[in-house]
Amino acid sequence: MKKINVLDKGYIRLVDVMGDDDTVVNAARVSFDKEADKYTDEQNKRLIDFLAREGHDSPFRHAVLQFEVYAPMMVTRQWEKYLIGSNNSEFGARNESSRRYITENEEFYIPQASEWRSKPEANIKQGSGEPIPTAKGCVYSNVLKDFIKEGEFLYREAIENGIAPEQARLFLPAYGMYVRFRWTATLQTVAHLIRQRTADDAQYEFRLYAEAVKELTLDKFPESLGALLKERD
Repeated sequence: MKKINVLDKGYIRLVDVMGDDDTVVNAARVSFDKEADKYTDEQNKRLIDFLAREGHDSPFRHAVLQFEVYAPMMVTRQWEKYLIGSNNSEFGARNESSRRYITENEEFYIPQASEWRSKPEANIKQGSGEPIPTAKGCVYSNVLKDFIKEGEFLYREAIENGIAPEQARLFLPAYGMYVRFRWTATLQTVAHLIRQRTADDAQYEFRLYAEAVKELTLDKFPESLGALLKERD
């Protein structure tokens, strides 16, 4: 299925999907022992919009998507919040590649000199301000590269000296290291992630992944996702 490249080395791809817009309609219409093919496309579209507008969430939980994500750990750790989503009746699953068992080539996210951002002016605990000068960013890109090289050297040296990989990985710089995982979630949970992580105050790097999730999901659920994300008064 379709794959979208994100950041310098990352990507997200849709691995599997269960259902389409009619799945949502059929779940809602089962109360009357009816299905989507008994109604016009416009009638079904209006029903989907009604369900989303009135907060009738359960029909959207009958559609499920599975993604494969390759992202820096600073993104993946935030992603874990969406295993459950917006309420306890939803479900989700996440399985990650493990350096306890594999020693694949490690890759790290290194911002370009022009991609470093300043602290926000407001006194808040998270978020970013304007980009810092490129010359200053160049310094920190190079410092980060050197830091990563040192960690990689110590990691490999430890393994060569008989240290267990599950302990040797302690030498690897964590937050910039790319991790591969599978994420399975209901359509409602996917919409919840998109709403929160495409917001202006969301971390920029996660925002890029959320936009990719949105593009891949709209391809399969144009009416349902559109209704769930619609701005309402």
